[in-house]
Amino acid sequence: MSIADRVRYPDFLSRIMTAEQAAELIPHGTNVGMSGFTGAGYPKALPQAIAARARAEHAAGKPYRINVWTGASTAAECDGVMAEAQAIGQRLPFNTDPTARKAVNAGEIDFIDMHLSHVAQHAWFGFLGPMHVAVVEVLGVTEDGRLIPSTAVGNNKTWLEIADKVILEVNTKPPAKMEGMHDIYYGTAIPPRRVPISLTHADNRIGEPYLRVDPAKVVAVVETHKGDRDNVFATPDENSNKIASYIIDFLVHEMKMGRLPREMLPIQSGVGNVANAVLAGLLTGPFENLLGFTEVLQDGMLDLLRAGKMTRASATAISLSGAAYKDFEDHIDFYRDRIILRPQEISNHPELVRRLGIIAMNSMIEADIYGNINSTHVMGTGMMNGIGGSGDFARNGYLSFFVTPSVAKDGKISCIVPMCSHVDHTEHDTQIIVTEQGLADLRGLSPKQRAQVIIDRCAHPDYRDRLQDYFDRARLKGAQHTPHILGEALSWHERFMETGDMRV
Repeated sequence: MSIADRVRYPDFLSRIMTAEQAAELIPHGTNVGMSGFTGAGYPKALPQAIAARARAEHAAGKPYRINVWTGASTAAECDGVMAEAQAIGQRLPFNTDPTARKAVNAGEIDFIDMHLSHVAQHAWFGFLGPMHVAVVEVLGVTEDGRLIPSTAVGNNKTWLEIADKVILEVNTKPPAKMEGMHDIYYGTAIPPRRVPISLTHADNRIGEPYLRVDPAKVVAVVETHKGDRDNVFATPDENSNKIASYIIDFLVHEMKMGRLPREMLPIQSGVGNVANAVLAGLLTGPFENLLGFTEVLQDGMLDLLRAGKMTRASATAISLSGAAYKDFEDHIDFYRDRIILRPQEISNHPELVRRLGIIAMNSMIEADIYGNINSTHVMGTGMMNGIGGSGDFARNGYLSFFVTPSVAKDGKISCIVPMCSHVDHTEHDTQIIVTEQGLADLRGLSPKQRAQVIIDRCAHPDYRDRLQDYFDRARLKGAQHTPHILGEALSWHERFMETGDMRV
Protein backbone atom coordinates (compact mmCIF):
# COMPACT_ATOMS: atom_id res chain seq x y z
CA MET A 1 0.00 0.00 0.00
CA SER A 2 1.48 3.36 -1.05
CA ILE A 3 1.68 6.57 0.94
CA ALA A 4 -0.99 8.10 -1.32
CA ASP A 5 -3.38 5.30 -0.34
CA ARG A 6 -2.83 6.04 3.35
CA VAL A 7 -2.76 9.85 3.17
CA ARG A 8 -6.19 10.62 1.77
CA TYR A 9 -6.12 14.32 2.73
CA PRO A 10 -4.76 16.05 -0.40
CA ASP A 11 -3.12 19.04 1.29
CA PHE A 12 -0.76 16.78 3.24
CA LEU A 13 0.67 15.17 0.11
CA SER A 14 2.60 18.37 -0.64
CA ARG A 15 4.24 18.16 2.80
CA ILE A 16 5.81 14.73 2.25
CA MET A 17 9.58 14.86 2.79
CA THR A 18 12.46 12.71 3.96
CA ALA A 19 13.20 12.10 7.61
CA GLU A 20 16.44 14.04 7.20
CA GLN A 21 14.56 17.08 5.89
CA ALA A 22 12.03 16.84 8.72
CA ALA A 23 14.82 16.62 11.33
CA GLU A 24 16.03 20.04 10.20
CA LEU A 25 12.72 21.42 11.51
CA ILE A 26 13.65 20.41 15.09
CA PRO A 27 16.19 22.88 16.55
CA HIS A 28 18.53 22.39 19.49
CA GLY A 29 16.75 22.75 22.83
CA THR A 30 13.33 21.82 21.45
CA ASN A 31 10.71 20.05 23.60
CA VAL A 32 9.56 17.16 21.41
CA GLY A 33 6.51 15.01 22.12
CA MET A 34 6.98 11.62 20.49
CA SER A 35 4.47 8.84 20.08
CA GLY A 36 5.21 5.43 21.53
CA PHE A 37 4.13 3.26 24.43
CA THR A 38 6.03 0.15 25.59
CA GLY A 39 7.71 -0.65 22.31
CA ALA A 40 4.71 0.14 20.10
CA GLY A 41 3.70 3.02 17.85
CA TYR A 42 6.96 4.99 18.18
CA PRO A 43 8.51 6.98 15.30
CA LYS A 44 10.79 4.80 13.20
CA ALA A 45 12.54 7.29 10.89
CA LEU A 46 12.76 10.68 12.66
CA PRO A 47 14.82 9.45 15.65
CA GLN A 48 17.44 8.03 13.28
CA ALA A 49 17.62 11.34 11.41
CA ILE A 50 17.74 13.32 14.67
CA ALA A 51 20.64 11.15 15.85
CA ALA A 52 22.50 11.72 12.57
CA ARG A 53 21.96 15.48 12.87
CA ALA A 54 23.20 15.44 16.48
CA ARG A 55 26.38 13.62 15.48
CA ALA A 56 27.01 16.11 12.66
CA GLU A 57 26.38 19.12 14.91
CA HIS A 58 28.64 17.73 17.64
CA ALA A 59 31.40 17.04 15.09
CA ALA A 60 31.16 20.69 14.03
CA GLY A 61 31.51 21.79 17.64
CA LYS A 62 27.87 22.82 18.00
CA PRO A 63 25.44 21.75 20.72
CA TYR A 64 22.42 19.64 19.81
CA ARG A 65 20.11 18.05 22.34
CA ILE A 66 16.33 17.85 22.47
CA ASN A 67 13.96 17.07 25.33
CA VAL A 68 11.87 13.97 24.62
CA TRP A 69 8.43 13.30 26.10
CA THR A 70 6.62 10.09 25.15
CA GLY A 71 3.79 7.88 26.36
CA ALA A 72 6.14 5.29 27.84
CA SER A 73 9.12 3.32 26.48
CA THR A 74 9.95 3.19 22.77
CA ALA A 75 12.75 1.05 21.29
CA ALA A 76 16.44 0.94 20.46
CA GLU A 77 15.78 2.61 17.10
CA CYS A 78 14.18 5.55 18.92
CA ASP A 79 15.41 6.15 22.49
CA GLY A 80 18.51 4.05 21.98
CA VAL A 81 19.84 5.65 18.81
CA MET A 82 19.22 9.18 20.09
CA ALA A 83 20.85 8.43 23.46
CA GLU A 84 23.88 6.93 21.75
CA ALA A 85 24.24 10.12 19.68
CA GLN A 86 23.91 12.24 22.86
CA ALA A 87 20.85 13.88 21.32
CA ILE A 88 18.60 13.71 24.44
CA GLY A 89 18.81 16.32 27.17
CA GLN A 90 15.70 15.45 29.13
CA ARG A 91 13.47 12.36 28.99
CA LEU A 92 10.09 11.48 30.48
CA PRO A 93 8.13 9.50 31.68
CA PHE A 94 9.34 5.87 31.23
CA ASN A 95 12.24 4.16 29.48
CA THR A 96 13.42 0.58 29.03
CA ASP A 97 16.21 1.13 26.52
CA PRO A 98 19.59 0.05 28.02
CA THR A 99 21.61 2.73 26.22
CA ALA A 100 19.31 5.48 27.45
CA ARG A 101 19.25 3.92 30.94
CA LYS A 102 23.05 4.02 31.06
CA ALA A 103 23.01 7.70 30.08
CA VAL A 104 20.37 8.45 32.72
CA ASN A 105 22.39 6.78 35.47
CA ALA A 106 25.58 8.54 34.28
CA GLY A 107 23.82 11.89 34.65
CA GLU A 108 23.92 12.58 30.91
CA ILE A 109 20.12 12.60 30.52
CA ASP A 110 17.82 14.32 33.00
CA PHE A 111 15.14 11.70 33.52
CA ILE A 112 11.80 12.70 35.03
CA ASP A 113 9.87 9.73 36.39
CA MET A 114 6.10 10.26 36.52
CA HIS A 115 2.86 8.36 36.99
CA LEU A 116 1.64 7.75 33.44
CA SER A 117 -1.79 9.18 34.25
CA HIS A 118 -0.14 12.48 35.21
CA VAL A 119 1.83 13.18 32.04
CA ALA A 120 -0.92 14.51 29.77
CA GLN A 121 -2.54 16.66 32.43
CA HIS A 122 0.79 18.10 33.63
CA ALA A 123 1.59 19.00 30.03
CA TRP A 124 -1.82 20.67 29.69
CA PHE A 125 -1.35 22.56 32.97
CA GLY A 126 1.94 23.98 31.63
CA PHE A 127 3.99 22.32 34.36
CA LEU A 128 6.46 20.89 31.82
CA GLY A 129 6.86 23.96 29.63
CA PRO A 130 5.77 24.43 26.00
CA MET A 131 5.76 21.62 23.44
CA HIS A 132 7.45 22.88 20.32
CA VAL A 133 7.12 19.84 18.05
CA ALA A 134 5.09 16.62 18.11
CA VAL A 135 6.38 13.61 16.16
CA VAL A 136 3.54 11.11 15.92
CA GLU A 137 3.26 7.78 14.11
CA VAL A 138 -0.12 7.23 12.44
CA LEU A 139 -1.44 4.65 10.02
CA GLY A 140 -3.00 7.18 7.70
CA VAL A 141 -5.02 10.33 7.23
CA THR A 142 -8.71 10.41 6.27
CA GLU A 143 -10.20 12.53 3.50
CA ASP A 144 -11.18 15.22 6.01
CA GLY A 145 -7.78 15.37 7.73
CA ARG A 146 -8.35 13.14 10.77
CA LEU A 147 -5.54 10.80 11.77
CA ILE A 148 -5.80 7.00 12.00
CA PRO A 149 -3.91 6.01 15.18
CA SER A 150 -1.24 3.32 15.14
CA THR A 151 -0.46 0.43 17.51
CA ALA A 152 -0.14 2.81 20.46
CA VAL A 153 -2.23 5.85 21.36
CA GLY A 154 -0.34 6.90 24.49
CA ASN A 155 -0.22 10.69 24.85
CA ASN A 156 -0.66 11.39 21.13
CA LYS A 157 -3.99 13.18 21.57
CA THR A 158 -2.41 15.67 23.96
CA TRP A 159 0.77 16.12 21.93
CA LEU A 160 -1.25 16.94 18.80
CA GLU A 161 -3.34 19.46 20.73
CA ILE A 162 -0.59 21.37 22.54
CA ALA A 163 2.35 21.23 20.07
CA ASP A 164 3.25 24.30 18.02
CA LYS A 165 4.20 22.10 15.05
CA VAL A 166 3.44 18.51 14.08
CA ILE A 167 5.45 15.99 12.08
CA LEU A 168 3.55 12.87 11.05
CA GLU A 169 5.22 9.55 10.39
CA VAL A 170 2.80 7.54 8.28
CA ASN A 171 3.64 3.87 8.76
CA THR A 172 2.28 1.68 5.97
CA LYS A 173 3.41 -1.56 7.63
CA PRO A 174 0.63 -2.16 10.26
CA PRO A 175 -2.65 -3.41 8.79
CA ALA A 176 -4.92 -0.69 7.43
CA LYS A 177 -7.84 -2.64 8.89
CA MET A 178 -6.85 -1.40 12.34
CA GLU A 179 -8.91 1.66 11.43
CA GLY A 180 -11.91 1.69 13.77
CA MET A 181 -10.14 -0.13 16.63
CA HIS A 182 -9.39 3.07 18.56
CA ASP A 183 -11.54 5.10 20.94
CA ILE A 184 -10.23 8.65 21.38
CA TYR A 185 -12.03 10.58 24.11
CA TYR A 186 -12.12 14.37 23.79
CA GLY A 187 -14.17 15.14 26.92
CA THR A 188 -11.29 15.91 29.29
CA ALA A 189 -10.85 19.48 30.48
CA ILE A 190 -8.67 21.49 32.84
CA PRO A 191 -10.02 22.15 36.36
CA PRO A 192 -12.38 23.65 37.39
CA ARG A 193 -14.26 22.66 34.24
CA ARG A 194 -13.83 18.90 34.50
CA VAL A 195 -16.81 16.61 34.27
CA PRO A 196 -17.16 12.87 35.08
CA ILE A 197 -15.95 10.44 32.41
CA SER A 198 -18.95 8.42 31.33
CA LEU A 199 -17.23 5.04 31.11
CA THR A 200 -19.03 2.55 33.34
CA HIS A 201 -17.98 -0.78 31.81
CA ALA A 202 -14.52 -1.80 30.64
CA ASP A 203 -15.60 -2.28 27.04
CA ASN A 204 -17.63 0.94 26.66
CA ARG A 205 -16.72 3.17 23.75
CA ILE A 206 -16.98 6.84 24.69
CA GLY A 207 -14.97 8.60 21.98
CA GLU A 208 -14.24 8.46 18.26
CA PRO A 209 -11.95 6.29 16.11
CA TYR A 210 -9.62 9.10 15.03
CA LEU A 211 -7.15 11.65 16.34
CA ARG A 212 -7.75 15.29 15.50
CA VAL A 213 -5.08 17.73 14.35
CA ASP A 214 -5.13 21.31 13.12
CA PRO A 215 -3.93 20.88 9.50
CA ALA A 216 -2.06 24.18 9.70
CA LYS A 217 0.24 22.69 12.37
CA VAL A 218 1.42 19.82 10.17
CA VAL A 219 4.79 20.87 8.75
CA ALA A 220 5.99 17.50 7.48
CA VAL A 221 4.78 14.03 6.54
CA VAL A 222 7.35 11.22 6.50
CA GLU A 223 6.68 7.74 5.15
CA THR A 224 7.85 4.65 7.02
CA HIS A 225 7.21 0.96 6.50
CA LYS A 226 8.47 -0.86 9.55
CA GLY A 227 7.04 -2.96 12.36
CA ASP A 228 7.29 -2.31 16.08
CA ARG A 229 9.93 -3.74 18.41
CA ASP A 230 9.80 -7.53 18.66
CA ASN A 231 8.89 -8.05 22.29
CA VAL A 232 10.39 -11.43 23.12
CA PHE A 233 8.82 -13.11 26.14
CA ALA A 234 10.56 -16.05 27.77
CA THR A 235 8.62 -19.23 28.34
CA PRO A 236 7.30 -18.96 31.90
CA ASP A 237 9.77 -20.59 34.27
CA GLU A 238 8.96 -22.57 37.41
CA ASN A 239 8.97 -19.47 39.65
CA SER A 240 6.67 -17.52 37.33
CA ASN A 241 4.27 -20.44 37.17
CA LYS A 242 4.23 -20.71 40.96
CA ILE A 243 3.46 -17.00 41.30
CA ALA A 244 0.68 -17.33 38.75
CA SER A 245 -0.83 -20.33 40.54
CA TYR A 246 -0.89 -18.48 43.87
CA ILE A 247 -2.76 -15.60 42.27
CA ILE A 248 -5.28 -17.85 40.52
CA ASP A 249 -5.96 -19.81 43.73
CA PHE A 250 -6.38 -16.55 45.65
CA LEU A 251 -8.91 -15.20 43.14
CA VAL A 252 -10.90 -18.45 43.32
CA HIS A 253 -10.89 -18.22 47.11
CA GLU A 254 -12.04 -14.59 47.02
CA MET A 255 -14.99 -15.63 44.86
CA LYS A 256 -15.92 -18.40 47.28
CA MET A 257 -15.78 -15.91 50.15
CA GLY A 258 -18.04 -13.49 48.30
CA ARG A 259 -15.40 -10.76 48.07
CA LEU A 260 -15.24 -11.04 44.28
CA PRO A 261 -18.26 -11.24 41.99
CA ARG A 262 -18.83 -14.49 40.13
CA GLU A 263 -18.23 -12.56 36.91
CA MET A 264 -14.59 -11.56 37.35
CA LEU A 265 -13.69 -7.88 37.63
CA PRO A 266 -11.55 -6.37 34.81
CA ILE A 267 -7.85 -7.24 34.82
CA GLN A 268 -4.79 -5.01 34.54
CA SER A 269 -1.48 -6.72 33.98
CA GLY A 270 1.95 -5.10 33.99
CA VAL A 271 4.69 -5.82 31.48
CA GLY A 272 7.03 -8.82 31.57
CA ASN A 273 7.38 -12.57 31.84
CA VAL A 274 5.67 -12.96 35.22
CA ALA A 275 2.69 -10.96 33.97
CA ASN A 276 2.43 -13.19 30.92
CA ALA A 277 2.63 -16.28 33.15
CA VAL A 278 -0.34 -14.99 35.16
CA LEU A 279 -2.30 -14.47 31.96
CA ALA A 280 -1.36 -17.99 30.86
CA GLY A 281 -2.71 -19.24 34.19
CA LEU A 282 -6.00 -17.48 33.53
CA LEU A 283 -6.15 -19.29 30.21
CA THR A 284 -6.54 -22.64 31.99
CA GLY A 285 -8.28 -21.23 35.07
CA PRO A 286 -11.98 -21.46 35.95
CA PHE A 287 -12.88 -17.88 34.93
CA GLU A 288 -14.99 -17.05 31.87
CA ASN A 289 -16.06 -13.85 30.10
CA LEU A 290 -13.02 -11.96 31.33
CA LEU A 291 -12.45 -8.29 30.54
CA GLY A 292 -9.10 -6.54 30.25
CA PHE A 293 -8.62 -2.91 31.24
CA THR A 294 -4.90 -2.32 31.13
CA GLU A 295 -2.10 -0.24 29.64
CA VAL A 296 -0.46 -2.71 27.30
CA LEU A 297 -1.97 -5.69 25.57
CA GLN A 298 0.68 -8.45 25.47
CA ASP A 299 0.77 -11.98 24.07
CA GLY A 300 -1.04 -13.51 27.05
CA MET A 301 -4.10 -11.31 26.64
CA LEU A 302 -4.19 -12.06 22.92
CA ASP A 303 -4.26 -15.77 23.83
CA LEU A 304 -7.21 -15.18 26.17
CA LEU A 305 -9.13 -13.35 23.45
CA ARG A 306 -8.43 -16.03 20.87
CA ALA A 307 -9.51 -18.79 23.28
CA GLY A 308 -12.76 -17.00 24.09
CA LYS A 309 -11.85 -16.72 27.80
CA MET A 310 -11.72 -12.93 27.47
CA THR A 311 -14.47 -11.10 25.59
CA ARG A 312 -12.91 -7.62 25.25
CA ALA A 313 -9.61 -5.95 26.07
CA SER A 314 -9.07 -2.23 26.54
CA ALA A 315 -5.53 -0.78 26.48
CA THR A 316 -3.49 2.09 25.14
CA ALA A 317 -1.01 -0.06 23.17
CA ILE A 318 -0.46 -3.46 21.61
CA SER A 319 3.04 -4.74 22.36
CA LEU A 320 3.59 -8.23 21.01
CA SER A 321 6.20 -10.79 20.11
CA GLY A 322 6.80 -11.37 16.42
CA ALA A 323 4.71 -14.55 16.37
CA ALA A 324 1.80 -12.95 18.22
CA TYR A 325 1.91 -9.90 15.95
CA LYS A 326 1.70 -12.17 12.90
CA ASP A 327 -1.43 -13.73 14.40
CA PHE A 328 -2.81 -10.23 15.07
CA GLU A 329 -2.25 -9.25 11.41
CA ASP A 330 -3.66 -12.49 10.04
CA HIS A 331 -6.84 -12.20 12.14
CA ILE A 332 -7.24 -8.44 12.26
CA ASP A 333 -11.03 -8.58 11.68
CA PHE A 334 -11.42 -10.81 14.75
CA TYR A 335 -9.24 -8.64 16.98
CA ARG A 336 -10.62 -5.30 15.78
CA ASP A 337 -13.99 -6.28 17.26
CA ARG A 338 -12.45 -7.28 20.60
CA ILE A 339 -9.69 -4.72 21.25
CA ILE A 340 -10.17 -1.06 22.14
CA LEU A 341 -7.15 1.27 22.12
CA ARG A 342 -7.51 4.50 24.11
CA PRO A 343 -5.35 7.47 25.19
CA GLN A 344 -3.33 6.67 28.30
CA GLU A 345 -5.07 9.47 30.21
CA ILE A 346 -8.14 7.17 29.93
CA SER A 347 -6.49 3.73 30.20
CA ASN A 348 -4.71 4.84 33.40
CA HIS A 349 -7.30 7.24 34.80
CA PRO A 350 -7.71 6.80 38.59
CA GLU A 351 -11.42 7.65 38.38
CA LEU A 352 -12.00 4.78 35.96
CA VAL A 353 -9.70 2.30 37.72
CA ARG A 354 -11.66 2.77 40.94
CA ARG A 355 -15.10 2.81 39.32
CA LEU A 356 -14.51 -0.36 37.31
CA GLY A 357 -12.93 -2.24 40.23
CA ILE A 358 -9.74 -3.21 38.43
CA ILE A 359 -7.67 -6.17 39.62
CA ALA A 360 -4.14 -4.79 39.33
CA MET A 361 -1.05 -6.99 38.94
CA ASN A 362 2.36 -5.31 38.72
CA SER A 363 5.99 -6.30 39.13
CA MET A 364 8.55 -4.80 41.51
CA ILE A 365 12.26 -4.76 42.25
CA GLU A 366 11.90 -5.28 46.00
CA ALA A 367 9.43 -5.11 48.88
CA ASP A 368 10.20 -4.48 52.51
CA ILE A 369 8.68 -6.39 55.40
CA TYR A 370 6.02 -3.72 55.92
CA GLY A 371 4.77 -3.72 52.33
CA ASN A 372 6.54 -0.69 50.87
CA ILE A 373 7.46 -1.29 47.23
CA ASN A 374 10.45 -0.27 45.12
CA SER A 375 9.55 -0.48 41.43
CA THR A 376 12.25 1.68 39.92
CA HIS A 377 15.68 1.92 41.59
CA VAL A 378 18.37 -0.74 41.91
CA MET A 379 20.08 -0.34 45.30
CA GLY A 380 18.23 2.93 45.72
CA THR A 381 20.29 4.89 43.18
CA GLY A 382 20.22 3.32 39.72
CA MET A 383 17.09 3.91 37.66
CA MET A 384 15.80 0.77 35.99
CA ASN A 385 12.78 1.79 33.87
CA GLY A 386 10.41 4.04 35.83
CA ILE A 387 7.21 3.76 37.81
CA GLY A 388 5.05 3.51 34.70
CA GLY A 389 1.37 3.06 35.41
CA SER A 390 1.72 0.79 38.43
CA GLY A 391 0.84 3.58 40.85
CA ASP A 392 -2.27 4.54 38.89
CA PHE A 393 -3.62 1.03 39.35
CA ALA A 394 -2.15 0.07 42.74
CA ARG A 395 -3.68 2.92 44.71
CA ASN A 396 -7.06 2.80 42.96
CA GLY A 397 -7.58 -0.87 42.09
CA TYR A 398 -10.09 -3.18 43.78
CA LEU A 399 -7.24 -5.61 44.41
CA SER A 400 -3.56 -4.72 44.07
CA PHE A 401 -0.90 -7.43 43.63
CA PHE A 402 2.86 -6.82 43.51
CA VAL A 403 4.90 -9.77 42.28
CA THR A 404 8.57 -10.73 42.10
CA PRO A 405 10.82 -13.75 42.50
CA SER A 406 12.05 -13.80 46.11
CA VAL A 407 15.74 -13.50 45.13
CA ALA A 408 17.79 -11.98 42.32
CA LYS A 409 21.36 -12.27 41.01
CA ASP A 410 21.43 -16.06 41.41
CA GLY A 411 20.32 -15.79 45.00
CA LYS A 412 22.91 -13.17 45.99
CA ILE A 413 20.27 -10.59 46.78
CA SER A 414 16.92 -10.87 48.55
CA CYS A 415 13.93 -9.12 46.99
CA ILE A 416 12.33 -9.01 50.44
CA VAL A 417 14.32 -6.58 52.61
CA PRO A 418 13.99 -4.89 56.02
CA MET A 419 13.60 -1.45 54.41
CA CYS A 420 13.26 -0.56 50.72
CA SER A 421 16.21 1.34 49.28
CA HIS A 422 13.68 3.48 47.39
CA VAL A 423 9.91 3.68 47.82
CA ASP A 424 7.52 4.11 44.89
CA HIS A 425 4.42 2.62 46.53
CA THR A 426 3.90 2.94 50.24
CA GLU A 427 2.48 0.19 52.43
CA HIS A 428 -0.89 1.95 52.14
CA ASP A 429 -1.08 1.11 48.41
CA THR A 430 -0.06 -2.54 48.73
CA GLN A 431 -2.63 -5.24 49.38
CA ILE A 432 -1.01 -8.48 48.25
CA ILE A 433 2.63 -9.49 47.71
CA VAL A 434 3.46 -12.67 45.82
CA THR A 435 6.75 -14.49 45.26
CA GLU A 436 7.42 -18.09 44.26
CA GLN A 437 7.53 -18.83 48.00
CA GLY A 438 3.92 -17.83 48.59
CA LEU A 439 1.29 -15.10 48.85
CA ALA A 440 0.95 -12.53 51.65
CA ASP A 441 -2.53 -11.02 51.98
CA LEU A 442 -1.91 -7.75 53.83
CA ARG A 443 -5.46 -6.44 53.94
CA GLY A 444 -6.61 -5.44 57.42
CA LEU A 445 -3.22 -6.01 59.06
CA SER A 446 -1.15 -3.65 61.20
CA PRO A 447 2.50 -3.03 60.22
CA LYS A 448 3.99 -5.67 62.53
CA GLN A 449 1.33 -8.20 61.45
CA ARG A 450 2.24 -7.47 57.82
CA ALA A 451 5.91 -8.01 58.57
CA GLN A 452 5.36 -11.48 60.03
CA VAL A 453 3.17 -12.58 57.13
CA ILE A 454 5.62 -11.30 54.50
CA ILE A 455 8.60 -12.97 56.22
CA ASP A 456 6.74 -16.27 56.64
CA ARG A 457 5.19 -16.47 53.19
CA CYS A 458 7.28 -14.46 50.71
CA ALA A 459 10.92 -14.45 51.84
CA HIS A 460 13.36 -16.99 50.45
CA PRO A 461 14.51 -19.58 53.03
CA ASP A 462 18.12 -18.36 52.69
CA TYR A 463 17.07 -14.97 54.07
CA ARG A 464 14.00 -15.76 56.19
CA ASP A 465 15.87 -16.31 59.47
CA ARG A 466 17.86 -13.10 59.07
CA LEU A 467 14.72 -11.08 58.35
CA GLN A 468 13.02 -12.63 61.36
CA ASP A 469 16.03 -11.85 63.55
CA TYR A 470 16.03 -8.23 62.36
CA PHE A 471 12.32 -7.88 63.08
CA ASP A 472 12.58 -9.48 66.52
CA ARG A 473 15.54 -7.34 67.61
CA ALA A 474 13.87 -4.17 66.31
CA ARG A 475 10.88 -4.93 68.52
CA LEU A 476 13.14 -5.60 71.54
CA LYS A 477 14.61 -2.13 71.12
CA GLY A 478 11.22 -0.71 72.11
CA ALA A 479 9.57 0.28 68.80
CA GLN A 480 6.33 -1.63 68.42
CA HIS A 481 4.27 -0.03 65.64
CA THR A 482 6.74 -0.17 62.73
CA PRO A 483 9.92 -1.57 64.31
CA HIS A 484 13.19 -0.67 62.57
CA ILE A 485 16.92 -0.60 63.25
CA LEU A 486 17.74 2.11 60.72
CA GLY A 487 21.48 1.60 60.35
CA GLU A 488 21.15 -2.14 60.01
CA ALA A 489 18.33 -1.85 57.47
CA LEU A 490 20.57 0.26 55.25
CA SER A 491 23.45 -2.18 55.66
CA TRP A 492 21.56 -4.82 53.70
CA HIS A 493 21.93 -2.70 50.58
CA GLU A 494 25.42 -1.43 51.42
CA ARG A 495 26.63 -5.02 51.80
CA PHE A 496 25.64 -5.82 48.22
CA MET A 497 27.16 -2.57 46.92
CA GLU A 498 30.46 -3.48 48.59
CA THR A 499 30.64 -7.22 47.92
CA GLY A 500 28.06 -8.03 45.27
CA ASP A 501 26.52 -10.56 47.65
CA MET A 502 23.88 -9.73 50.29
CA ARG A 503 24.56 -13.11 51.93
CA VAL A 504 28.02 -12.05 53.11
